[in-house]
Amino acid sequence: MTAIVRDFFVFVTTAIFVFVATCVLMVSDAPAHEYKVGAIDIGHPWSRPTPKDANIAGGYLTITNKGKTTDRLIGGSSPVASQIEVHEIVDVDGMAKTRPVANGIEIKPGKTVELKPGALRIVLLGLKEPLQVGQKIKGTLVFEKAGPVDIIYNVEENAGAAVSGVNSAHKHH
Repeated sequence: MTAIVRDFFVFVTTAIFVFVATCVLMVSDAPAHEYKVGAIDIGHPWSRPTPKDANIAGGYLTITNKGKTTDRLIGGSSPVASQIEVHEIVDVDGMAKTRPVANGIEIKPGKTVELKPGALRIVLLGLKEPLQVGQKIKGTLVFEKAGPVDIIYNVEENAGAAVSGVNSAHKHH
């Protein structure tokens, strides 16, 4: 009986080791959806799918400044849009509206800025095609000091963070 228990213990221990090693390898092979330019780290760029007749989309991500001087996100580009702007949400007569941020988004040293639905965001204007779940959208962000960095926006659902009326009511001036 002791040999059976020992063999079972060795089998279970080996199975656990193989499982853990496989998980570690799968995680290390997973592409990190992060980008870096100079002291600026960009985390998880994404956008939502758009209806077929939409001409704008939002771009969301985090920007961390690991440097010692302030930098600014001042613009960008993407082959799927005619232009990219950095926008903020403002209250106009009780209505949430987006408008371009005149001097870009400031990222102070040691701080992280989150671009998310209902807040600061990147706006892709003049979409050339609808965005679909699973699609990977090439883009470039431009920082005042760090310069340009190529990124990929993942198009994914995020229904829990939807802000009613902000995207659909947006009119570019």
